[in-house]
Amino acid sequence: MSQEDRFVDIEIKLAHQEDLVESLNQMVYQQGRRIDQLDAMVAKLAEHIRNNAQSGPNPVNDRPPHY
Repeated sequence: MSQEDRFVDIEIKLAHQEDLVESLNQMVYQQGRRIDQLDAMVAKLAEHIRNNAQSGPNPVNDRPPHY
């Protein structure tokens, strides 16, 4: 294998590595955005639960009269 063939092989491997790194970077970015969305959703749910807990007993959780 000549030195030029080795350089070409290395350049090909480097190009694949750069593509892989870019794909992984994009995936990490998307996962970060999804985590942010889920954090916001959890915060809204927690606020909703706090607001409902302060409004008094929930009739859905009351026992029926025959108990």
